[in-house]
Amino acid sequence: MVMADHLNVKSVPVFILAGGLGTRISEESHAKPKPMIEVGDLPVLLHLMKSYYARGFSDFVICAGYRSWSIKEYFLNYQAQNNHLEIDHREALHKPATAFSSNEAQEKWRVRVIDTGLNSMTGARIARAFDLVNAVEAIDTFAVTYGDGLSDVDMVKELQFHREKNKIGTILGVKPTARFGKLEVGSDQVVEGFLEKPESKQGLINGGFFFFKKDFRKYLSTDESCILERAPLEKLAKDRELMVFEHSGFWHPMDTLRDKNYLQNLWETGKAPWVIKNEK
Repeated sequence: MVMADHLNVKSVPVFILAGGLGTRISEESHAKPKPMIEVGDLPVLLHLMKSYYARGFSDFVICAGYRSWSIKEYFLNYQAQNNHLEIDHREALHKPATAFSSNEAQEKWRVRVIDTGLNSMTGARIARAFDLVNAVEAIDTFAVTYGDGLSDVDMVKELQFHREKNKIGTILGVKPTARFGKLEVGSDQVVEGFLEKPESKQGLINGGFFFFKKDFRKYLSTDESCILERAPLEKLAKDRELMVFEHSGFWHPMDTLRDKNYLQNLWETGKAPWVIKNEK
């Protein structure tokens, strides 16, 4: 793994898109935002954050929308969930509950949950959250990712690549795995080969892990109709300011219940590639 210190990854805020409705996995997202659907005993959002954190990133901006309170509530209770709890009302009833002793495994991170609008599209969510954060603390470089996809990509290497290429944006490029088995059929209709889940012959697709210079803000709009993957990225590519960081390792979105079950199985069998060995 590339050493994170010289890249100062702690100064790079990670904007996580977590405000969509998740209609394709409505079996679970009707009651919670899709990033709060659990894989194992943790929301997929937390798996994602822990993956960044294990690589040195510690500043997270969650771009919330649909059922944003469930995300806020989770992090309001996170310390209590991960520590012993003390409630002492012997002298004052208004004294708040506090952590009793400390859990060394608890992450030392900053989490900001920002309401970016119920109906806002991805570009608008980033623009609105960026403006709020930048007004308090000037942003130079920032990361963006979707709150419903997991990968074993080394974000530090991607950040290093981003800085070396010195373009405004870097996008993770991945090759999707075909969902169905592929038949290799001869002219006589005899099956000559079968691949259960072949690597798609489709070119690289958007893997959803980005790095941007602050200059990317001018490509975005706070109008709720602004879609990151449309005009902003299309214009950035047209301006030749978008690089691709290719990744051939594990990458999987959680778009459907089938995806969720697949990730759950990896977790239960101890084969979750997105978990780093030293992850706490």
